[in-house]
Amino acid sequence: PTPRSVWQNMSNAIVQSTSHSKNGLLFAGWNQDQGCFACGMENGFRIYNCDPLKEKERQDFSDGGLAYVEMLFRCNYLALVGGGPRPKYPPNKVVIWDDLKKEHVAELEFSSPVRAVKLRRDRIVVVLDNTISIYNFTRNPQELHQINTAHNPRGLCVLCPNSNNSLLAFPGMDTGHVNTVDLADMQKPPVDIAAHEASLSCIALNLQGTRIATASEKGTLIRVYDTATHIQLLELRRGAANALIYCINFNQDSTLLCVSSDHGTIHIFASEDPQRNRQSRYLLYGIFIMCMCSKSGWRSVTRSSVAHQICL
Repeated sequence: PTPRSVWQNMSNAIVQSTSHSKNGLLFAGWNQDQGCFACGMENGFRIYNCDPLKEKERQDFSDGGLAYVEMLFRCNYLALVGGGPRPKYPPNKVVIWDDLKKEHVAELEFSSPVRAVKLRRDRIVVVLDNTISIYNFTRNPQELHQINTAHNPRGLCVLCPNSNNSLLAFPGMDTGHVNTVDLADMQKPPVDIAAHEASLSCIALNLQGTRIATASEKGTLIRVYDTATHIQLLELRRGAANALIYCINFNQDSTLLCVSSDHGTIHIFASEDPQRNRQSRYLLYGIFIMCMCSKSGWRSVTRSSVAHQICL
């Protein structure tokens, strides 16, 4: 099948699942190796395999929805946060769900709403408005560290999935700065990168954790830094007009960078060979866009059922 048909089928599968259960889609996100994706619904969650495309798991809840579903690769544990018109769990609580036992096995409660959750095999990272809490991933999670951040209502935070790299990136205390820490050595102070003058709107790590890409609320420039040397490698211009950047993502080998915004456009940049870049864009007449860069190019599909674009 063509790239377009693959992604059309994926989108149709989500929409059919949603309409069949008569509920709305609240969240969509990949697992760490981008081989699966999870959907948070107004009455549960769905897990899909990408290649071949099929629904792997469906969990319906009669008493509420989920605004956040974080997978841990392909294992049976997920992190859930309630949301939608009738949240399944309070929005200030993270529930660790065991999908084999079909029950929650741990929960973490906070004094403010949870903005995001990131998982590694040994860590749970919970993002709040002004702090990030780091726990060990056990039956009884214990808080190991707490990090203060700038006001972060978007829940900006990325955790490297590579088993040899425990890098965590998040907004620093200074406007437009991004900080990185090594979860394997929290004795070291955070590395501070002065990425932008305006507040951050998006940050992304490549799968290896060697590159970090950032955008500010202006949304005109994407900057890429080396996480080891903290040197700026690239400055990519998305456009001249301000835009809200929804998502940035590297492809598997970090040769391409994908950026989506509220302008209804997706930009694909060559991150290893900037000479290939030109002033072009893909204009997509829809609201919901899932896009994955790959060695062979880009893939996209449009839908009108979700409030903003997701670039994956």
